[in-house]
Amino acid sequence: MNQSCQDMGSDLSLTSHYVNVQLSQREILRSGKNTNKDLDKELVIMGDTDRQKSLLGQSHIFKGSNGDKPRRYIMLLGNAGMGKTTLIRKLCLDWSRDCIPQFDFVFFLDGKALSLTEPTNSLQTLLLNLSSFAPVCMDPDAVYAQILAATKRVLIIFDGFGELRDYEILLQTLEKDLISSLQKDSKAQTYTVRQLYSAILQRVLLPGCTLLLSTRPRGTASQLLRRTDSLLEVCGFTPTDIEIYLSQYFTDPGLRASALDRLKNCSYLHLLCWNPGLCRLVCLVLEQCKGLEVLPRTLTGLCHQVLRLKMEKDSRSTHSQAEAQSEISVESVEKTQTQISSRSQVTRGNKNTPTKSRAQVHTRSRSQRARGSKKQENEEDDIDGEGMQSVVGEVDRTEERELLSQLSSLAWDGVKANSSILPTGRTVSAKLKAFGHRTGLFFSYHLRTRQVVSSGEREGGGREDREEMGAGEDGEKRGNKGRMDTENADASDDHILLWANPFLQSYLAGLHLSLSRTVTDRAFLQTLPFQSGQKGRRRPQREELELTQRFAVGLLFYNRTELQRLHSYTETAFRDMVAAKQALVTKHLEGLSHGDLNPAQVLEACHYVYEVSSTHGDGSRNSGSTQLVAHLAANLPEVLTFHGVPLKPSDMFPVQNILERGGTKGRQFCLDLENSGIQISGLRSLVGLNNINTFRACIADVITLWEQLEQSGEEGLLQGMVSKFKIHPLKATQVCHIEHLAKLVNIHTHKKLSDSQSDSILAEGVPAVKELHRLELALGPEKGPLVLPKLWELLPGLHNLQHLDLENSKIGDKGAEKLADALVSLGSLEILNLSQNCIGDQGVTKLATTLRALPKLHCLSLYSNVISDEGAESLADVLPHMASLTNLDVKYNKLTDVGAQSLGASLKNCKKMKTLRMWNQCIPYGVFERLQQHDNRILLQ
Repeated sequence: MNQSCQDMGSDLSLTSHYVNVQLSQREILRSGKNTNKDLDKELVIMGDTDRQKSLLGQSHIFKGSNGDKPRRYIMLLGNAGMGKTTLIRKLCLDWSRDCIPQFDFVFFLDGKALSLTEPTNSLQTLLLNLSSFAPVCMDPDAVYAQILAATKRVLIIFDGFGELRDYEILLQTLEKDLISSLQKDSKAQTYTVRQLYSAILQRVLLPGCTLLLSTRPRGTASQLLRRTDSLLEVCGFTPTDIEIYLSQYFTDPGLRASALDRLKNCSYLHLLCWNPGLCRLVCLVLEQCKGLEVLPRTLTGLCHQVLRLKMEKDSRSTHSQAEAQSEISVESVEKTQTQISSRSQVTRGNKNTPTKSRAQVHTRSRSQRARGSKKQENEEDDIDGEGMQSVVGEVDRTEERELLSQLSSLAWDGVKANSSILPTGRTVSAKLKAFGHRTGLFFSYHLRTRQVVSSGEREGGGREDREEMGAGEDGEKRGNKGRMDTENADASDDHILLWANPFLQSYLAGLHLSLSRTVTDRAFLQTLPFQSGQKGRRRPQREELELTQRFAVGLLFYNRTELQRLHSYTETAFRDMVAAKQALVTKHLEGLSHGDLNPAQVLEACHYVYEVSSTHGDGSRNSGSTQLVAHLAANLPEVLTFHGVPLKPSDMFPVQNILERGGTKGRQFCLDLENSGIQISGLRSLVGLNNINTFRACIADVITLWEQLEQSGEEGLLQGMVSKFKIHPLKATQVCHIEHLAKLVNIHTHKKLSDSQSDSILAEGVPAVKELHRLELALGPEKGPLVLPKLWELLPGLHNLQHLDLENSKIGDKGAEKLADALVSLGSLEILNLSQNCIGDQGVTKLATTLRALPKLHCLSLYSNVISDEGAESLADVLPHMASLTNLDVKYNKLTDVGAQSLGASLKNCKKMKTLRMWNQCIPYGVFERLQQHDNRILLQ
């Protein structure tokens, strides 16, 4: 395992090139049994400050928090290229070095093995034969017995699953007969891989083992979430991580410094390097394109450049091999001719010397003629070489374009099927497979990596284990034998062909949509994003499809000279085809109603427009792309919200680009970045723009940004950040929201950011706190009580609060007493909602004393509490003194006809009261009806 896990592709190894990325602990907003929402909508989006606090090292993956029991069902989340598989390889490598001592056995099960459908497996063969990285087992029966005897010492890793849905299918209830059979004899070789995977995931087999499941965070996962006790997400590279990666990738100090300097000068590429997979592609471009003055400015440009480099490398390699073969053939002919003439010379030499002499002359003249012929050929090449090379090159390019056309069609089929596995229903020619392997676009996965040596075989007489191919994310292979095996792998059912890189697969799929002859304008239009209709809006698009659409649009507006190698059109036909599809894209994007787009679609629109707006190598811009940028900047809504959309570092640049363009046209924006997880550096870039009037963001992140600006002495920027920040209205859906608000109120109260410094900028307090008029606690009865102590402390600092909603927060009588003390400072309060809070007579009696002192309170709800007649009488006593109160709701409490009559009598002295709702099952209907007859302000509902 130590040797197998080392390979990262492209001559990189884990030992020398691995960057230790952090993991973030994630939480679910609503973990119910019947949740059917996508996981990415259920995950709590943390701010950058809280995310840094929640980071875990790899050594803590399997440990419980705060001394809890170890985690046994762990889900590892991460989008394409984030390094889930690399992290798993590192874990396996660490285990092989005794760095994870809690496990005696580690088995790596790949989702691709589900391609094996024949019922010829047992749990023993699955673990000891089909699992990756495991060594040849000389005594499988003994090892298997040890596994079963100590399942808590076993770690099983599931990888290679594209979506949560793949796991959900495996978690469907197994048939009872199958469960009985598995539990009775798991060594029987009568099960499919799917059945065994399901049994392990459902704890039918190896119930005490630890499971680590990797996947992308998309799709519904109701069954999986009920079983999972830990959700971890792979964090991307930090700027420091990027520098470390480049220093390991470029071993030459000069190249390293130059590459890092060039990368920092290309902001968008630097932001893309947050994704480790894209960081590797960027390094490839930096390494191979040392002479390029301008690096790619878009994701389309990056992938185009990578593909071009791979094709050029393949072309050089093919030509050099052909030339070497040609030289070998010429040398072989000359050698053969020399040997023949030498033998002739020896045979005739004894007969007469003149013949020998003539033979020697003849031999010399033949060689001279050969050399002369070769020289003549060289001279002819010098004369007509350009024409000959042009013909040969054109043939090569024609063949290359045809292969690219087939590759792009296969890529689009894979994107549509949401699969990186090449479709088995289509015939892939040997030439195409060879081309795909040579360029690193394909790699073959060995389903059966080795054979188990049965206990009956003699020692040393076992079968040789099959060579396991190493493939990194770019799919590069090393070794002639490995390459031959890879190219011929399709001949066996033990291999499947896959795309080596998800970004290049999506790029080629986009190439098919934009440049293929087989895609009509109508079909192309149907693949564009933001299709009308509820069905298209209801379901979020997959990551691969989003990338493909982005590439397809970007390629249409890309430099046409750069695209010549990718198509087989005539120049005129190509120009007309591109112009027609450009017009379709322009009409489609300009026809959008930007006010109707959800936040995720607004973000995608910014990406599409950025991809088409990149400058070409000569600094020019496509007129159509300039038109799209101007149109989007002019039509974005003034209140631009990305609320609830996870914003990656690479998302910031396209958004900033559009906002800046809008600023040149006089547009002003209000940004909502709450629950977006934006990094503090990105927050600074966006809200620091001059045309941002106000912004909302995670309070803790904003405070951290203020502190950074204060430390760096940027008072002007700090002043703008303080004045632009808004929090009204505030709905607390996470415990940390109240904690952050408490910190902000403390800054407002003390009028300074830190204990050691006094800031004149905050001399008047924090404007956002002054302008907070509505606060809603929406944590529910489970988490609500956790924040109540903090809430009672901060409320007195909210002097201008007008609406306080604490519904269903399980305050109770003690909480009501604390609230009563805090309400004294809230002279501006107009609406107070205390529904469903378990408040009884003691609590309402204490509240009543304070409520009469609130001069502006006009709406009070005590709906569905446990107030009885005693509490009702306390309310009845203060109602006449609450001059501003117009609406009171005490429905579904415990008061009887006595309490109801007390409130009804008090209502006569409340001239401004408009409604009183107080019905419940404890009040006889006849009594309630008489009260209504006496005063029609008493309502049933």
